[in-house]
Amino acid sequence: MTELRTPRLRLHPIDTAEGERIVGRRAGAGDDWAEDYPFDGDVLGVRGFLAATAAHGDRRPFGHYRITRAADGKAIGGIGFKGRPDNGRIEVGYGLAPSARGNGFAVEALAALLDLAGEHGLSRVVAETTNDNVASRRTLERAGFRLVGSNDGLYQYEVLLRASSGPTPTR
Repeated sequence: MTELRTPRLRLHPIDTAEGERIVGRRAGAGDDWAEDYPFDGDVLGVRGFLAATAAHGDRRPFGHYRITRAADGKAIGGIGFKGRPDNGRIEVGYGLAPSARGNGFAVEALAALLDLAGEHGLSRVVAETTNDNVASRRTLERAGFRLVGSNDGLYQYEVLLRASSGPTPTR
């Protein structure tokens, strides 16, 4: 599977070997990581990817992607699908190393994943974040998600897709 590209990022689909290096925080030959990558949140996301891969096999393109800054080739975070598509719906999660935050990279990476989901016929992408994570809530909103509910301190967001055309306005 080829990586996804945006104007400033490359989203590389990771495999089990790379996932194990990320979780172990041990860069291998050819890995070029930002100084604060991987961070705790990314390790947690990749652990989920490894568990799902062990249980269900390779789920690409609905797996986990390493976010790499095109300008310098440094890995700065991760983004991926949680679980398998279900009735045209799938959940996403993402995170960036602290040094990469505040530059719009997460919105750009989310847009690439939304395009991919639409290209594969999905109609709805969901995400959740804690109610105190204002930056993540704003990121989701800038990427076209809308708040649809809350439960136990978590805010649930969704974006409706048209196949092969990205987010559908939901307001």
